[in-house]
Amino acid sequence: MPFKRHNETLHGIEATTNNMAHVKNTIKRKELLLITAVALGTLLNPLNTTMISVALSRLQEDFRLSFADVSWLISTYYLASAIGQPLMGKWSDLFGRKKVFLAGLLLVTLASCLAPLSPTFGWLIGFRIIQALGSSALFPSGMGMIRSQISANQAKALGIISIFSSTSAAFGPSLGGLLLHYGDWPLIFLCNFPFIIGSFVLAWKLFPKDAKAAGSAADMDWPGVALFSVAIFMWLLFFLSLADGFGWWQLVVAAGLSYGLYRFELGRSKPFINVAFLRGNKNVTFIYVQFVLTNIAFYSVMFGIPSYLQRVQNMDAQKTGLVMLSIAGFSVLVTPLVGRWIDRSGSRPSLLVGTVSVVAGSLLLLLIRDQASAATIFLVLCVLGIANGFNNLGMQTALYDFVAKEETGIASGLFMTSRFLGTILSSSLLAALFGKTITTPHLHSMAWICAVLGLLMLALTVRMPGRSGKLAGE
Repeated sequence: MPFKRHNETLHGIEATTNNMAHVKNTIKRKELLLITAVALGTLLNPLNTTMISVALSRLQEDFRLSFADVSWLISTYYLASAIGQPLMGKWSDLFGRKKVFLAGLLLVTLASCLAPLSPTFGWLIGFRIIQALGSSALFPSGMGMIRSQISANQAKALGIISIFSSTSAAFGPSLGGLLLHYGDWPLIFLCNFPFIIGSFVLAWKLFPKDAKAAGSAADMDWPGVALFSVAIFMWLLFFLSLADGFGWWQLVVAAGLSYGLYRFELGRSKPFINVAFLRGNKNVTFIYVQFVLTNIAFYSVMFGIPSYLQRVQNMDAQKTGLVMLSIAGFSVLVTPLVGRWIDRSGSRPSLLVGTVSVVAGSLLLLLIRDQASAATIFLVLCVLGIANGFNNLGMQTALYDFVAKEETGIASGLFMTSRFLGTILSSSLLAALFGKTITTPHLHSMAWICAVLGLLMLALTVRMPGRSGKLAGE
């Protein structure tokens, strides 16, 4: 009898162990599917940012527009995204992350269905704005969901999101060109549906039900939203004016509106932009500044190099696309490794490598001469691809080191707004350098500017607190 009881006890322990292992595997599988749901949603905004660029000439023909007219299709998308990211982030904090995420996917679906049917160019711009606002809801609400549901190895989870969000923009032109080859510009909107369906089904099943709403529409700081929107619009006009000269009045109005926004929000009990939090937490503010600089350098390369390769190096579109894959490919390769490193050592070491790589890659661009080999250019761009992998994930995890979980939505929204500000600034830089003609000396000027931006990023990384929470040098 004692032997029998001993066997029964062993069988019970074994069964319990097996059940625990099954539960653990089930949890891991659900976490992976949850990450996939967020990743499929968050790639929609950056993908649609760049995918449309290859269709501009076809749109000019269809709607009989000048390039200046059709460029508003891109500018308004940037503007709507810059405003929509913090707005949707605030809504996800107030009304529930699952509701906002699913609503965002439905808005993207609506816009993607109607945009190909646009009777005029104005209608197409309107549908693109709806698409931008819908896709803007996905990053802040999705990141908030990951932070609340995944406690272990968050950097690895963020690494997957980083791969989807950062490299989808890099792959956008290649995908857009492929769709145009086999169809026409409406396919650029219709190709969103596989991502939308996959993300919606997984989010509907796996996202936990939202808790009772923490607020209502009346709690929104609507005057702050309006003031922020007008200020962002004026900054956009100022940056775009730099291609033709220095717009003093746009600068004065934009700066005045920004100061007015700061003073107004400082006195609000529930501000749209929590400037009191930013003023009291300078680390978050410096992270936003550094992310703006990061994206100026990244998008200057992403949008400037392809035009240079085709006009100066006389590469065709296919060869240009293959060379540009060096950036996206190496970013994908290093991001999982960076995620594991951040889990062990924190964000700061990876950012040191990333910012040094920006400086090195920018200076290596100076080696490119007229009629340079494709292999040389490919190898130089690989360094910048590695820099993107380190910087993108490092900046995201660094931000969340200084942000409470309940503030994830608005913090993520402002983080993406910083991305779009950097993108707008990169467009202004390229317009000033490449506006009339593109030459190798112009490329070298861009390289020097990116190297200086890399040094500023390095300085901000050095002053960033480590895991001890104290500033370097204190």
